[in-house]
Amino acid sequence: MKATGKLFGLAGILMSAGLAFGTSAQANTVKVTPLGAVDGEFCPLDRAMIFEDPDGTRILYDTGRTVAGPDDARLGNIDVVLLSHMHGDHLGDRHIEAVNASECGKPSFPVDVRSVSNTVQIAKAKDALIVTGSEMPPILGGKLESIGGDPKKSVLVRFGASRMVGGVSITTVPAVHSNGVSGDFLGGPLGEMLKTSGVTAYAGPPTGYVLTFSNGLAVYLSGDTGITAEQDKVVRGHYGAKLVVMNIGDTYTTGPSEAAYVINDLIQPASVIPSHANEWATDGGQVREGTRTEAFIAAVNVPAHVPLSGKTMEFDAGGLCTMGC
Repeated sequence: MKATGKLFGLAGILMSAGLAFGTSAQANTVKVTPLGAVDGEFCPLDRAMIFEDPDGTRILYDTGRTVAGPDDARLGNIDVVLLSHMHGDHLGDRHIEAVNASECGKPSFPVDVRSVSNTVQIAKAKDALIVTGSEMPPILGGKLESIGGDPKKSVLVRFGASRMVGGVSITTVPAVHSNGVSGDFLGGPLGEMLKTSGVTAYAGPPTGYVLTFSNGLAVYLSGDTGITAEQDKVVRGHYGAKLVVMNIGDTYTTGPSEAAYVINDLIQPASVIPSHANEWATDGGQVREGTRTEAFIAAVNVPAHVPLSGKTMEFDAGGLCTMGC
């Protein structure tokens, strides 16, 4: 009996450390899975990522054009859909027909969903919340209702506020960009007037997000942005983000050197995932020479993990990659 008692005591210690009975340290990690156009690559219009909390809560960020609609088998269960702003490459005005249906360097998006959007169709099919800031919730709620969804599933979180979904706290932070709604998405006479005039409708300021997971990891999702003071004062100073998904595409967002400044001098996380590179960034899963992605990786002082489509990475509470990187 004494020996049995000792075994139970040892087992208890090992289980608390996450090392016994087939478990591992990864049991308390946040999983990040990019959903791009081609498996194992980082292609020009790749935006979408799924974040999975240790409690199983699954969050889809910036669906865009590289998720093959609600039936994309990579999605699985989705609890929340996040949208940084209303531009078509993030909202999903069209999308791929299937994963690997085109070449990484020349992605094709033949499925036209401009009047509804990939974001709204997926949220409806998955019965997921759409969590956004600014003036976006009623716009997206109206589109949900137009296809038989519940408009109340499109909910608001303002700057400085937060909303809990499962074990994940979600807040919005400022992004420096634009946030116009296209006439094609709005439809009707107003949509036609906007298209004819060459203007877009106001949807409030664009946003980034900070997600704080149940293991304590805080993740900053930059959205499309330039350099902002909030990246220092809010993202680092208040939320203490240890993992960053940073847009590096230049022209429309921070370029590689500007994005590296944000990482090295303002946020100072433990790890970064480059995003929105707007280029054929990898070939055979390896970063191509002369790319913005290569320049960014060389410029940052922390590990930069390339978001290869379909490859899940796992991060601990301190923002360090423990598997899949």
